[in-house]
Amino acid sequence: MALRVTQGMIQSQVVRNLNHNLNSMTNSQEQLTTGRKINKPSDDPVGITYALRYRSEIAMNDQFQRNLTTATSAVDHVDTVLGQINDLVSRLKELTVKGVSDTSTPESRVAIAKEMDGIYSNLVTLGNEQLNGKYIFNGQQTLTKPYTEATAGTVDTDDGEITLSLAPGVEIPTNMSGNKVFGSSTDADNLFTVVRTLRDAFDSNDSATARNTMSKLDTRLNTFLGIRSEVGARANRIEMLDSRNKDLDVTLNSLSGTVEDADMAATITELQTQQNVYQASLSVGAKIIQPSLVDYLK
Repeated sequence: MALRVTQGMIQSQVVRNLNHNLNSMTNSQEQLTTGRKINKPSDDPVGITYALRYRSEIAMNDQFQRNLTTATSAVDHVDTVLGQINDLVSRLKELTVKGVSDTSTPESRVAIAKEMDGIYSNLVTLGNEQLNGKYIFNGQQTLTKPYTEATAGTVDTDDGEITLSLAPGVEIPTNMSGNKVFGSSTDADNLFTVVRTLRDAFDSNDSATARNTMSKLDTRLNTFLGIRSEVGARANRIEMLDSRNKDLDVTLNSLSGTVEDADMAATITELQTQQNVYQASLSVGAKIIQPSLVDYLK
């Protein structure tokens, strides 16, 4: 038995085909507007899974990059201040060697004592150095001023580390406590105590005490150089992680783009083809649907 094809069936098929062509054209227009070939899960159920994974990894990588920027600023600032402290300690060493020399006069030692007094004040100022309103040498107690000229050498700083997560499973301290840099209150070579002792010894023309104290200045300088090396190693590692993170960001965005981004040239070509097909469908559909009962009666 042959299937009877009615005018209504033909019209319904034409409308379905027109809607299908219109939907295809709409999808292409949406891709051109958004620049993405996946605008809803139904566009590519498999692709959306990869897209969401890449988005999550990119977001995590962006957070690591923000942490790396913060860590770089913090460690570089600490290193800069340590460099300034190193210059002062080097000058202290020069003045001490000059002051303990038998050729130095009481007057020259008093002059040395005055310069050392200024160095002591500068060391206290550097010990209270801040970054973004936070003290860099007081561990996790960043809002508490660690030193005063009256108490430096007799008080201890907080030893807590401020660490930042810079990569999966990688956390690096970004601060250095004053106890490590200048020495704790119980250290015989506490820098503040050593400077005060040298200053007072030269002021009273006591070269013997100054000579005995000079060895403590040497041990503090050796410890200080080790601290600088540690900070330098941190800076190098952060720089390496920063470079790696930026490379990873490029890779992740490339992979994400492969999954999500539309090929604009291909999409434009496809849209033009779909528009031509749609226009042709409208033309053919108009001819098929146009006959009416009156036409058949004629």
